[in-house]
Amino acid sequence: MRSIALALSCLGALFTSSSAADSNLTKPLSSKQILSSSFKPPQVFRNVNLVRNVNLDKEYPRETINVIIENVDAQPQAEYYLPFEAGLIARVGGLEVRDKKDASKGAFQVEVVEYDTYSPTEFYLIHLPEPLAPSAQQTLSISYTVLSALEPLPASIGQMEQQYVQYTFSAYTPSAYPTSKQKTKIKFPSANIPNYTILPSPNADGTEDPQRQGSTFTYGPYSDIPAGAAELVSVRYEFTKPLIHATLLERDIEVSHWGGNLATEERYWLVNRGATLKNHFSRVQWQMAAYANPPTSALKELKVPLHVGVTNPYFTDDIGNVSTSRFRSNDREALLELRPRYPVFGGWKYSFRIGWDADLSGYLRRLKTGDGYVLKVPFLEGPRMAEGVEYGKVVVRVVLPEGAKNVKYETSVPLVSSDISLHRTFMDTHGRTTLKLTALNLVDEWRDRDIVVTYDYPWTAGFRKPLTIFAAVLVVFAVAWAVGSVDTSIAARQKR
Repeated sequence: MRSIALALSCLGALFTSSSAADSNLTKPLSSKQILSSSFKPPQVFRNVNLVRNVNLDKEYPRETINVIIENVDAQPQAEYYLPFEAGLIARVGGLEVRDKKDASKGAFQVEVVEYDTYSPTEFYLIHLPEPLAPSAQQTLSISYTVLSALEPLPASIGQMEQQYVQYTFSAYTPSAYPTSKQKTKIKFPSANIPNYTILPSPNADGTEDPQRQGSTFTYGPYSDIPAGAAELVSVRYEFTKPLIHATLLERDIEVSHWGGNLATEERYWLVNRGATLKNHFSRVQWQMAAYANPPTSALKELKVPLHVGVTNPYFTDDIGNVSTSRFRSNDREALLELRPRYPVFGGWKYSFRIGWDADLSGYLRRLKTGDGYVLKVPFLEGPRMAEGVEYGKVVVRVVLPEGAKNVKYETSVPLVSSDISLHRTFMDTHGRTTLKLTALNLVDEWRDRDIVVTYDYPWTAGFRKPLTIFAAVLVVFAVAWAVGSVDTSIAARQKR
């Protein structure tokens, strides 16, 4: 009897010890505050020299601003404002600021600040790590991407025609401060640039604006540009590739201590933002062109590099399993090649899911003392394409074992929200601790960023599920014995 009582007390302790996990989360890397409608950035800085580089090799423009700023105020200053139009800032992603001359300082703290609803301008507020002394200078490197920035022109083309896109921007780099000297360099994927804006006035060097050298344009240099000045220009160039945009990516990472497995599943909602078809799709024309493999704006395949050692990959869509996939794995690489059921032309959509398993030991380690564990997993994996992939919204869920508590995380990906909850699955008693992270406006270049999750997992919690199964089996046998012991025969009824 004492042994039975001891077993029951241990079972109760396991159930009560793994209560709701503590939500001890670090703060997101980005935040938002509302400024008054009369706010104007204090004119405490001057841009001594500014060079903006715009790379159009992929479907999303990648902009890098290298600027020497000078404190023109009598007091030290540590807040630098970067303006964007209200309609543009919602499509800006992955903005990072570093010291151009001292990369060891890491990324600066950045947050989004804005006027009221009717304000035409919003700002990123850059916090310098140390206040800049009066008359002192510092070189900033500001990098970001702009999603959904390329517009097909013409908007509709034939099935095998070349695609051209147009990008509109300001030749003057938007700034909240006056700029003594600046210029903008644009790098195109090819030299086929049939249309671009030529400014009527020559630049500061007295030459035609822009200057063209092969596939590179230069607008400027310009001198003494006032704060808030803009000069809209457009460039139209060949880009016969799909414009792959994922409106939503849901990524689940499930940790199993008992099985030593890390299960990953990703669900995609894709749309091709390229030029739509002028006429109906011709399967015959598509198959005939497949032998020559000409450039096309349709999405034909996706290549997903995975970590070496992954197993059990799968590829399904709304209909079911898709057999047009190929998984190559060896000691040097693991590549999942996917081919949708149909070529995804401009305006067409395609939703699907992929998943795989991996050995947990390659991602998880236990701390030397206590019950702590450290999990390091990629925030973003997915396809790697030459033309790039945009992600409007990314939701990552890290499902930890049941009983995990004191959860913390670190990541360099700018987040908009983070929370912790319980996820209930088969044979769970209370639910698995789940960390949910949400980010906006990411691109495939963020594949190298990780999430580091730390949590406590007591050894008693590991016996929770086996004891639950054991108790369930005992209940089933007890119920079966009780039901079987009931005499329902006619003779028994007659005796009554």
